[in-house]
Amino acid sequence: MNVETEHPEFRQDPPSLVRLVLLVDDSRLQRRILRASLERWGYAVAECGSAEEALDICRERPVDLIISDWMMPGMNGPEFCSAFRALPRDSYGYFILLTSKSETGEMVHGLDVGADEFLTKPVNANELRARIASGERILRMEHQLREQNRLLSATLAELRTLYDAIDRDLVEARKLQQSLVREHSRRFGASEVTLLLRPCGHVGGDLVGFFPAGDGKVGLFSVDVSGHGISSAMVTARLAGLLVSSSPDQNLALEGGEDGTIHARPPEEVVEHLNRLFLEELETEHYFTILLALVSLDTGEMRFVQAGHPYPAIQRADGTIEFLGAGGLPVGLIPGAGFEAGVAHLAPGDRVFLASDGITECPSPTDEQLGEEGLCRLLKTNAHVRGEAFFAAIMEDLVAYAGTADMPDDISAVLFEFG
Repeated sequence: MNVETEHPEFRQDPPSLVRLVLLVDDSRLQRRILRASLERWGYAVAECGSAEEALDICRERPVDLIISDWMMPGMNGPEFCSAFRALPRDSYGYFILLTSKSETGEMVHGLDVGADEFLTKPVNANELRARIASGERILRMEHQLREQNRLLSATLAELRTLYDAIDRDLVEARKLQQSLVREHSRRFGASEVTLLLRPCGHVGGDLVGFFPAGDGKVGLFSVDVSGHGISSAMVTARLAGLLVSSSPDQNLALEGGEDGTIHARPPEEVVEHLNRLFLEELETEHYFTILLALVSLDTGEMRFVQAGHPYPAIQRADGTIEFLGAGGLPVGLIPGAGFEAGVAHLAPGDRVFLASDGITECPSPTDEQLGEEGLCRLLKTNAHVRGEAFFAAIMEDLVAYAGTADMPDDISAVLFEFG
């Protein structure tokens, strides 16, 4: 086998990706001829006379490119190529078979066992250099892909660490948000208030609560802040600081008298105050809907404001259901917006249900919302259930309706049972 004279344009520094070329041929003269050209082109070269010896070298050293004769004693070139491909490697190895065979079937067999290129003997130096250049391009792309994968893996590891830290913070944030609802149930004489709050994520934009309002009254509220996640939860925390406390110094819905007594402000004034506060003092793009009610524990009179929130429902003692309110505007959208109060009267055995739209807009597997009719069905089905057991039954029914426990929106509600 003779290597013909190469053109000068092929005499260039090889890329550093090809660290070692392995020559495998049982002819020492042929190896010497090929080695002279490869070293002239700047490659580090190793050589051996058999495929078995070549495999030992490949196991010990990172061979990037192999030039192997087809016909050799013992293991031939295709068999060597197949064995080489079976070796565990961190990177790709480019394999060129030297052959005097030109039959298509033989070429196909060589490709099947993993050969990348073929060169016929006698080897033309320019053609050999071109085949090696093709191999270098493949190795370069493979190297770039491995480097990108390495960077991607490192980035993913950093993101995982960051995600784990955020997840831990969100778990703590969920605990803090749940702590905004200090009591999930409280009795007021013969009446009882029960709360439900289940964010769809770690934290949510819903808030429910109650507060003693003096003069034998109790305040109830259900809030739904626009959006989801951390920013919405921060708004609910701010609202909790304005509505949850029983002290008039910390609750916008209360005011103190000169004699130390506590009185409830009209709900419409409270919501108007919240609207001004959000538009004038809080720099946020969020707005919220609210149902704020003030119930007299003696007379059963309920004065309420519906500001964009779902309609409150009264389930009478005989099981019939009434929806109250006229809709109204959300809070924090329009300066100077007015909010009108409505009045309802409760009789012993009646109960009031205030909820966010996470319940009425709960979707079925066919994407059909529960709606007010569906809510009526749930209320009638569970008319005999009281307190926290009522909400447990409601959640069970919602999960059955949705076909999943993973709700797309926060679920929150207030149940006030008038004794």
